[in-house]
Amino acid sequence: MDTVERIKPDNKFVEVDGLKLRYIEAGSGPSVLFLHGASLGSSADVFLRNLGPFAKAGFRAVAFDYPGFGLSDVPAKQSTAQQRNSIPKFIDSAGLGKTALIAHSRSGGFAAQLALEEPSRYSHVIILGTGSLLPPQTQEQVGKYEAVQARVDKEMAQKEPTLEDARKLLQADTFNHALISEEDVAMRHSRMIGRNFIAHQERQNHDAPAGGGTQAKPLWQRLPELKMPLLMIFGREDRAHAGERAELLKKMQPQINLHIVNGCKHMVHWDAFDDLMRLGVPFLKS
Repeated sequence: MDTVERIKPDNKFVEVDGLKLRYIEAGSGPSVLFLHGASLGSSADVFLRNLGPFAKAGFRAVAFDYPGFGLSDVPAKQSTAQQRNSIPKFIDSAGLGKTALIAHSRSGGFAAQLALEEPSRYSHVIILGTGSLLPPQTQEQVGKYEAVQARVDKEMAQKEPTLEDARKLLQADTFNHALISEEDVAMRHSRMIGRNFIAHQERQNHDAPAGGGTQAKPLWQRLPELKMPLLMIFGREDRAHAGERAELLKKMQPQINLHIVNGCKHMVHWDAFDDLMRLGVPFLKS
């Protein structure tokens, strides 16, 4: 994967609810929308390696920055609901039509919710490393993983990160550190500072937890209700015992198309680049 040529981002913008949202894209064909996670510094740029190969496979591969992330405008008041709801609004503004979703980390919960609510809008769903869509190993662990992530996010809001902080964050989320280039570190750092850091601080003060734990039925239990094809990929070495919990989900719901990749942590689309192409392209063409 380290030999994959990244696209050179040509920043484009659409307006959603009075905010300019930035996106990058490559290729033409059926639309595939990549959705980034929610940690400090997350942006469409984490998919720079992935857009080109999916474009060559025959898709219009698109990634956008949520409001308050990357180069998109920061709303006066941020919330997880606003981020989730920006997805279908962006799809309409960018003219993507019926779209496949490839959702990383927290965005997997958004993708599952949207696909359950409006199934006609989405052709396929691919989930990458979304811990909230896995069952807890014990009842005591309900909400524990989201609480740990929330604590990490609050700690990162204490002071503006350094370049070394950006490197450590990428290393913590990636199994194969050889994949992390100086370009990656610099890009991540640029998305962690300035107005993006201030926006992150504001989210810690006002944002609600994202796990969907207040629902009568946990979202992971509702996955079989999806009307479109679902593919899930998790890293064996990802945080919060993700590999073990993914095995548990396979046993509980064997009909789900779920794959666990060895030598893979949270950045599934980096560590498991080849697996995502091998599994994802034929899946999206099915």
